[in-house]
Order: sequence, then structure tokens, then C-alpha cells
Amino acid sequence: MTELNDFLEQNFDRFDNTLIDFLKIPSISAQPERKGDMRTACEFLMKYLSGIGLEPRICETPGHPIVYAEHLQAKGKPTALIYGHYDVQPVDPLDLWHSPPFEPVVKDGIIYARGAADDKGQLMAHVHAIEAFLKNGGELPINVKIVFEGEEEIASEHLDDFIEANKDMLKCDLAIISDTAQFGKDMPALTYGLRGIAACEVKVTGPNRDLHSGSYGGAVANPINILCSMVAQLHDAKRHITIDGFYDDVTPIADWEKKEFARLPFDEKEYIKGLGVKALEGEAGFTTLERKWARPTLDCNGIYGGYMGDGQKTVLPSWAGCKITMRLVPNMDPNKVCDQLEAYLKKIAPPSVEVEVRKFGGAKAAIVSKDNPIMQAAEKALEDGFGKRPFYIREGGSIPIVNTFKEMLGVDTILLGLCQPDCNAHSPNEFFGLDDFHRGIKSAVTLYRELAAMRI
Repeated sequence: MTELNDFLEQNFDRFDNTLIDFLKIPSISAQPERKGDMRTACEFLMKYLSGIGLEPRICETPGHPIVYAEHLQAKGKPTALIYGHYDVQPVDPLDLWHSPPFEPVVKDGIIYARGAADDKGQLMAHVHAIEAFLKNGGELPINVKIVFEGEEEIASEHLDDFIEANKDMLKCDLAIISDTAQFGKDMPALTYGLRGIAACEVKVTGPNRDLHSGSYGGAVANPINILCSMVAQLHDAKRHITIDGFYDDVTPIADWEKKEFARLPFDEKEYIKGLGVKALEGEAGFTTLERKWARPTLDCNGIYGGYMGDGQKTVLPSWAGCKITMRLVPNMDPNKVCDQLEAYLKKIAPPSVEVEVRKFGGAKAAIVSKDNPIMQAAEKALEDGFGKRPFYIREGGSIPIVNTFKEMLGVDTILLGLCQPDCNAHSPNEFFGLDDFHRGIKSAVTLYRELAAMRI
């Protein structure tokens, strides 16, 4: 291990420069005019992986390509599927960046650039960990299969099809993703749970055309008023969701989780201050961390209808709509909760309107037991890399690929987050601390060693 550590220490500057070169490529998957840049980023990875001793190949999709590589020389040892993405978010609003988003700047040990944390920096931590083994003895302690895609920021449109078509090639014992965060500065964390999501769009229709509000107001239902009333009825005074049967399948928060959340150094006053609000609001009977990590939610994400232009147009609109998402916890089914929402909205709607609910499905919640050997290996890896025992946390958002790996490949996923929670992912001035980058590489090296000692 000393030889590996020496290699890392001697090469951190080179690793930093490699990341800087990678970050210069504006690989924005959402913008068609960046298609050439997407290919450049793909070829960058191909060249680097080849240079460290792998034999990568490009797997074409109807969209952006996937980079695949494998190293299967560790006979009898576990096989880990390492996933990451080389595409990045758009950079708007550009005027809020302190420096050009694709001209990386290092200041006070922090690298600023689009994609620094999400996900190029975290992806490269695994690449360099693999490199350390291959250039110090030539073998990895485990078998690895690498999947680096270029469409994560546009909902991984073609990834499920790729996995379905290549199940045999991708067969593994576990997956590893570094696309989450620590709990805070110098507070490493293992994310063992993700909430799922279900999405719907609601349309409430009244009269067959927009009507004059003077001539018809008071006699005909206003769909905007009705919709607002219906949305308001989706929660009670204690912020519980009122949909019939909504909580039937909810998995309660375990006692050990409550204790783990309680020991986290979470400053609610600072949290409020940082959000610019006067107070928090949420489901009665739960703490803030419990609410945002381990309890289901329902939110109206947008509402529209009627006249929205300058000045006045005195109409009763013919219809109104809204978009709703529900964050789910383990054991909840996105299709079932969408059906429950539809049934409840039609139940509370007055006879003066028609209600239509478009269901977009979603993703189930994911959770990995703390007692799972892969999580214990990850805990040791983070403690070795960061010098502190990691916290166990959940994440309120969703990473659908985690469920895809579980459902299609039958494996659990280690979420080894390396960046800071306030890294400005998807926002101007995205950053990744080089100390976290280096510690992440060390953690990955230890993780592979720990996994090699396991029987899966």
C-alpha cells in the first residue's frame, strides 16, 4: 500500500492537470450544437483509459456514445461496475460566473469549472485509482467494468436500452457511483438511500372557451380557482398528504437511522439563513433531515392557465393546469401513487369541471442495508481516504440508474460521494476541492482492496 500511496502523492499534480484538460471540453449533452464536443470528451476518456493499460471502446447509441472498458484479471474476486457521466449541464446564466465555465481556474486549492464536481472530477477519481494499480504491479485487486455515459444530464435516455441489450457483458457483483456529495466540509458520508419520484400533470377544464369575467363571473366555475383549491386540499394543517392510501406502503424510518441523523452536525438556523426564509415548514412529527431524506412528499412544481400577458384581460379561462411531483420512500410504487393522486383529485373536484391527469411514471426509491458488506467496505475506504469515519445519510433526490442496476443486473450500488454538498452543481461557479479530489482517489484505492477481501 505504501508504494501505491507514494505513486499517488507523486502524481497528484499530473492528475489535477488531466482534470483541467477534461474540464475544458464543453460537453453539454442538452445542446445539439455541442455534439462535436461530446465526441471530443468521449475520445478524451478513450485515450486516457488506453494510456493506463485498458482497452476501452465506444458503444454508439441513438444519442451520445457510451465509453466501456473492463479489466477482468482478478480471478475469484468480485466484479464492480463503475458508472459515471462525462456530459455536463448548460452554463446559463453566464453573467453569474466569476470565470468562464470552460476555462478552469484553481483558487485556494479549489477548481472552478462546469463539470468539476458533476461528474468529471468524481469520475476521474476512479480512473486515477485504477491507474495507480495498473502502474504498480499491473493488476487490480478486483475485476472492474466501466460505463461512462454522455446523457445523464438529459435523463439517460438511451442507457436502459444499452443495459438491457448488454446484460451479459455488464454482469457484476455490485455497482459504484461517485455522483453524490459528502455531508459537509471534512465530513465524509455514505449515501445509503435515495428517494424515488413520481410525476404527473393535471388539467382542469371548465367552459368550452374563455369567457368574459363580467358577463359570466359568479355563474360559471373558474378552472384556475378550482385547481388552486384542489391543490390546497392535497395537504392538511399538519402538512400530511391527504390522498387516500398514500402512506399505506411507506417504510418507517428505523431507530438507528433516527440516531444517525441526530448525530449529524446539522445547524437548522444556518440552514434557514442560507435559504433566505424566515422559517421551515414540513410534515409534523419529523425533523428537517427526516423530512427531506426519508419521508414522502408532494409538491406542485408549476401552475398555469388564463391570461399571463401585460395589462388586463378579464376572462374566465377555459382550463388550468399544474405539474406535480411526489418524492417516494422505499416500498412505494410510482405508478400506484399516480393512480391514487388521480382518484383523489377526481373525488374532490366539483361537478362544474373535468379533471385529466397525465402520468409520467418515475423511479422507485433505493436503499442499501448498512449491514451489507459492500457498505462496510465503503465505510473503511472513506475513513482511510478522508481520515474520519463517514456519516450514513440519505439523499432526498433520485438517481434512477441505481434502480436500473438493481432491477436489470440484480446488484446494489455504493454511492461514494466526494464533492461538497454546496458545490454549485447545475449552477454558476461549480467547484471541486482538489483535496477532496485527492482524498477521493485514495478512498477508491482502498475501496477496491476492501472489496477484494469480501465474499459476495
